[in-house]
Amino acid sequence: MRCAIFLAAFLPTAPAAACDLALLLALDVSGSVDVAEYRIQRDGLALALQDSSVADALASANAKVSVMQWTGAGRQRVTIPWTTITNFAEAEALAGRVSQDKRVWRNFSTAVGEALEVGLTQFKSVPECARHVIDVSGDGIWNEGVDPVQVKPMLRAANITVNALVIEGADEDLTGWYWENVITGEGAFVETANAFEEYPDKIRTKLVREIVPQVSEGPSQINDWLFVITRFNAVITK
Repeated sequence: MRCAIFLAAFLPTAPAAACDLALLLALDVSGSVDVAEYRIQRDGLALALQDSSVADALASANAKVSVMQWTGAGRQRVTIPWTTITNFAEAEALAGRVSQDKRVWRNFSTAVGEALEVGLTQFKSVPECARHVIDVSGDGIWNEGVDPVQVKPMLRAANITVNALVIEGADEDLTGWYWENVITGEGAFVETANAFEEYPDKIRTKLVREIVPQVSEGPSQINDWLFVITRFNAVITK
């Protein structure tokens, strides 16, 4: 009993739940994305949010997630506002909303730079989150509105990371173009789907890569536990 009391005294107290991640999912609905391809994006994202690895990671991060559709200049709209995920049920509920998210536009251009500008402004309402990430999907090169390269300095200044999921096919080496012109921030990356049919698997992989490494225990927490175990062993061997 005395050992248990001693151990409890040295155990680190559970920190108050804090938002580790604000994740904006930006879906391409430009004219090159047909009805079936939009459905693949929408339903693939919904399935990914229900995956246990993704849902658990979002809950561990006490994440806030939002969805935005984007296409040509002046056509970017948040269709699902910031939603907090603290358990699997909330991730599943968000997945249900995503699966019913109706397409806002069709037959417009690809203004990825403006999508990033609008995305940047969304994080003003979630300043409590430690990390701000835009997860942008796209199947074509920018062809309207502000050049995305011009937005990158503003994103870096606001400490916003941009990762991308590229669907190859319409433009040659779209992955390389996104690497050079769109993604930004420490550890930023591009995930590539060689066709829309690969999107569901790739978005799951991408979400896991974005979330899971950030919620593991850091060195300070490990050292705390080593200290507790050492002291506890010293007591029970006396």
